[in-house]
Amino acid sequence: MKRGLKWAFFGLLAAILAIVAGTLLPLPLLPVSASAAGAGGTRILLLSGPIHTDIAIPLTDEIRARFGFVEAAGVPLAHPQAEWLIFGWGGRSFYLETPTWSELKPGPVFKALTVDRSVMHVDIAGRIVEPQAAVTGFELDEAGYDRLLGFIAESFTREAGAVVSIEGFSYNGNDRFFEAGGSFNALFGCNTWTARALREAGLRTGLWNPVPPSLGLSLRLHN
Repeated sequence: MKRGLKWAFFGLLAAILAIVAGTLLPLPLLPVSASAAGAGGTRILLLSGPIHTDIAIPLTDEIRARFGFVEAAGVPLAHPQAEWLIFGWGGRSFYLETPTWSELKPGPVFKALTVDRSVMHVDIAGRIVEPQAAVTGFELDEAGYDRLLGFIAESFTREAGAVVSIEGFSYNGNDRFFEAGGSFNALFGCNTWTARALREAGLRTGLWNPVPPSLGLSLRLHN
């Protein structure tokens, strides 16, 4: 019993130290040029929840054309009140089987802690109030913004050139799920995907950010 508690304590301590180190050590190591995340460009938003982060991009005509495939699957990009297009990558079982915390089941939790297939979640939003604790904005230059859009587009799985939508799953009627590339696990999950996307955009994050607070702190420290 005591030995088990001892190993649990050391395991928890190691995890805390890893998260702290992953937050304080920047990636990339050297600062990016001022233009990579320069002022006066396109503003994107990082949306943070208790365990998950999403990226919101402004819903312009260019974006409606570039991501028209999500509209074909049922995301109403032409909605008159839609101002943002929101992307999130995550574990298939947890995303699809846990629309609310009250519906949490052991199976999706087990897969989230081990290995699971991944999905992309796409949603729209109207006006998002800033500032607020769960919303962080960044200004990207044209090149960084284009790299971000490319990274997001490449995260969708394609068959014969077409994205693969997942039928029958929606949280609010305006959102849809799609098959995504890569495997999900607790060490490299939704928040590390978000961090990779932001680095593609020219921002610096921590070396390893598995939870929203560490990602948010690293962005404040290194940018």
